[in-house]
Amino acid sequence: MNPGKEERLREHALTILQACIRAADPEIAVRNQFKLENRTFRVADDFSLDLGRFDRVFVLGAGKASAPMAKALEDILGDVILNGLICVKYGHDLPLDRITVAQAGHPVPDSQGLEAARALMEFASQAGSKDLIISCISGGGSALLPAPPPGITLEEEQELTRCLLAVGADIHEINAVRKHLSLIKGGQLMKLAFPAFVINLMLSDVLGDDPGTIASGPFAPDRSTFGEVMGILENYELVKKTAPSIIHRIMQGIAGEIQETPKPGDGIFGRVKNVVIGSNIQSLRAGKLEAERIGYDALILSSTIQGHTTEAALLHAAVAREIRSSQNPAQPPACILSGGETTVVVRGRGKGGRNQEFCLSLVKAASEIPGSLFLSAGTDGNDGPTDAAGALVDSLTLQRASALGLNPDEFLKNNDSYNFFQRLGDLIVTGPTRTNVMDVRLILVS
Repeated sequence: MNPGKEERLREHALTILQACIRAADPEIAVRNQFKLENRTFRVADDFSLDLGRFDRVFVLGAGKASAPMAKALEDILGDVILNGLICVKYGHDLPLDRITVAQAGHPVPDSQGLEAARALMEFASQAGSKDLIISCISGGGSALLPAPPPGITLEEEQELTRCLLAVGADIHEINAVRKHLSLIKGGQLMKLAFPAFVINLMLSDVLGDDPGTIASGPFAPDRSTFGEVMGILENYELVKKTAPSIIHRIMQGIAGEIQETPKPGDGIFGRVKNVVIGSNIQSLRAGKLEAERIGYDALILSSTIQGHTTEAALLHAAVAREIRSSQNPAQPPACILSGGETTVVVRGRGKGGRNQEFCLSLVKAASEIPGSLFLSAGTDGNDGPTDAAGALVDSLTLQRASALGLNPDEFLKNNDSYNFFQRLGDLIVTGPTRTNVMDVRLILVS
């Protein structure tokens, strides 16, 4: 493949990625799903609520996308909103008129998040039956709202979060643990807010768009149990590495000495309307349309790719190889899109994230598939503890790396994907997108 074709593939890949991110714009998503007609709220296509039923309207929430969600609500409702509070990741704030914006740490909780969680709990507990709470929840909300129960410190929760991330626990497992080490997650904020009515607007960053998993479901029922949490810690051999205070709480829960999180069927959930306003599949569909506009034969592989990052990467390489050899499942020029969220087991001391590691795992495979390009990026603009959203790799990446003396296997062994792609100029840096619907991956075959 000559350099001209390589550059065109890169331009096309970035254009398709931007279409995916635009489709997840939380402000637009709220405007599409939430209307005010006279004194009636209309939410989605199947729910309406008379404003006259309520004395006060509050806006509460947390997540990387909650600021633009709240901004859209302020634009729509104006002074109907009395006040409110949302918590966002550092650098993801926006100026709002009636709603206070707090900033906190993600993915590891910090003291600012602890303060925001306490303030949200105070807001919720003061609401009554004549109050309406509109919730803005998106990915990141779970880490942003640590609310450990008495006897457990924030530092102990932080350390367990680090351990779960390091061993490659998936988001469902991490959130199950978080729900049982919190006074706010797993439907417990709804328990505090009851009997207020809650409209819970969610931008999904989880497989299957389960309201109970998005930001650990503060307003949704929790199906997980203390017993399952202990099983997760045992599976990853973390019991001995976990603070005794946490193990003590889990054992109390298993023994029935402390109350479980609210479960499906609990009457409190009759006062909440959960609405998913944006998701990964919506972004992939927008990317597919953009790819077809450019001229690609495009299809969506799946929006639910999970598992080990390297294994997922090799699956994508196999698809590209099949397209090149048999023109199946698409004819070149072809664009295959996928989404979801994979996991990385951290063994080295390098810098990177799952999207960059996905691409690093493909450097050798891409060199054997002429005219191929792979891209993987987080729709939130952050991949791991880096300033990059992801990276891209093509048929010439190995050749260019070798010319610089870079061995992809050595960088992969050290989980140092960021520094590999930084040296090549192949990082994707978008800055904070203020949205989050998991990851987007592209295969292009010229």
